[in-house]
Amino acid sequence: MISFNIPPHIGKELDYIKEAISAHKISGDGQFSKMCSKWLEEKTGASKALLTTSCTHALEMAAILAGVQPGDEVIMPSYTFVSTADAFVLRGAKIVFVDIRPDTMNIDENLIEDAITEKTRVIVPVHYAGVACEMDKINAIAKKHQLKVVEDAAQGIMSTYKGQALGTLSDYGCYSFHETKNYSMGEGGAILIKNEKDIERAEIIREKGTNRSKFFRGQIDKYTWVDYGSSYLPSDMNAAYLWAQLEKADEINTQRLNTWNLYSEGLQNLVDSGKIELPYIPKECVHNAHMFYVKIKDLEERTKLIDYLKESGILTVFHYIPLHTSPAGKRFGRFNGKDEYTTKESERLLRLPMYYGLDNHEVEYIIEKIEKFFIHN
Repeated sequence: MISFNIPPHIGKELDYIKEAISAHKISGDGQFSKMCSKWLEEKTGASKALLTTSCTHALEMAAILAGVQPGDEVIMPSYTFVSTADAFVLRGAKIVFVDIRPDTMNIDENLIEDAITEKTRVIVPVHYAGVACEMDKINAIAKKHQLKVVEDAAQGIMSTYKGQALGTLSDYGCYSFHETKNYSMGEGGAILIKNEKDIERAEIIREKGTNRSKFFRGQIDKYTWVDYGSSYLPSDMNAAYLWAQLEKADEINTQRLNTWNLYSEGLQNLVDSGKIELPYIPKECVHNAHMFYVKIKDLEERTKLIDYLKESGILTVFHYIPLHTSPAGKRFGRFNGKDEYTTKESERLLRLPMYYGLDNHEVEYIIEKIEKFFIHN
């Protein structure tokens, strides 16, 4: 059976975890956490990168830093993971969903301004599949209306927009290091801070509302409770697992891109015959091969293809059920304008196996089976 995903594993993870244990520092912000944060800052150019226990928690921190209050409105796509909305709903915000672009599955930047009201405080673009949203226009809209922008870049590490790392194109960026992501610490994430003035408060929020980080740096004699916050620090053992992969980040990225390109080239005949559509990468975007998906005719055909591939020993999955159609989405949000593409395109999309270590022969087998499906259907 070809799995849909296998978490990345380089080989040094256990050695580094043992090293963290030997150092008697397995809680947050040990040596491996610091090395990961420094790597992220150097790789992305962010003023500060702080590891978190999940991308969900990174988004929660961003919502607090953005000053979201009960009754505020936050604009985002409905085609995203629940955490994108949850982080702001927890602050008492109303979610305003707008439609997506059918080419990238990202928020349609041309529909954002129409969704803005006097209650709007934040725009949350989601970089689907590690392909950037149209950030120049989104940031221009935010500047015009004095709004904050929080990038949900859960899938976006190693991707760029016009040469700049995703997650650094706005006020706050949020990464995921979940086991399904390109680089993993099991459960984990990071928040990237653009403005230096936000760093101290971000550290306080992350450290349960205390100025403990300043104490550990020797800047104060004792630490105390100064603001609200929570415990957003991951264990240094998790960071040790991640560090093994960050050391080999370019190697992992290159292999994933090779797999992505093999899919793209191998399925081109089906594209030419009008059977499927493949991911679209705008010219200003460099992606990270986070996922490879195909779009087929409709929900019925997708279900048949999933079943056919499973019988052939290949596990494939669809993705998000649009949030505005869910019970909580209806309770905490509203859809602005027409749902022209969100539901329709989500029902056509099928994700193929994609992970570090996926063998080329396995990719070729998957392509062969997809071709045979369309020959007989």
